Amino acid sequence: MKKGIKAAEPDHTGIPSEARRKYHPEQTKRNILEVATEEFSAMGLSGARVDAIAERTNTTKRMLYYYFGSKEGLYEAVLDKVYGDIRTHEQDLNIGELDPRSGLHTLVEFTFDYHDKNRDFVRLINIENIHDAKYIEQLKTFKQRNASVLRTIEDLLARGVAAGQFRDDIEAFYLYLMISSLCFHRVANRHTFGAAFGRDPSQPRLRARHRAMVVDAVLRFVRREG
Repeated sequence: MKKGIKAAEPDHTGIPSEARRKYHPEQTKRNILEVATEEFSAMGLSGARVDAIAERTNTTKRMLYYYFGSKEGLYEAVLDKVYGDIRTHEQDLNIGELDPRSGLHTLVEFTFDYHDKNRDFVRLINIENIHDAKYIEQLKTFKQRNASVLRTIEDLLARGVAAGQFRDDIEAFYLYLMISSLCFHRVANRHTFGAAFGRDPSQPRLRARHRAMVVDAVLRFVRREG
């Protein structure tokens, strides 16, 4: 090193000043959350390694702790993000602008497709259930954020009843539990189900038939008879 030239000093994040000029904090946080989602969904909370996440994101362990406080804090941030993502996409459907039957049809198809395409989301839900929702309960906005889907269904049911299309004895919570269960089970249990019965639910032909079956089951359930 030439005399008089001082090496770049790292700050509290562990990144030298020269490198700090080249990175964008929000993008860095998004990258960390993306990689952490994969790590936690694959390894669980106890098996996931912060060092592995830092290495894959070209950051430092110190930076991860600076942003998220701890390994558990990072895990909570991942849970907050994945639940926030599905709620945001649901709102983007603009179901309130559709007639009740079409709106419910759209919501069921979306829920089916989202679980089918976002396997990390399903695995993270399973992992958090193993922990008895301990970490989700600590998220301040979690319940408020997830209430949006029940409001959407409540509106659909009210409009469907008013139009004479839906039964008037269905509670939004139980209808969403039905929808979620039908869409979640086939992904969460596809390996054991496939091993037991020799048919993989994710196989394209079975997936298409199951998607249509789930939609039909929900619409038949809410339909007003007579």
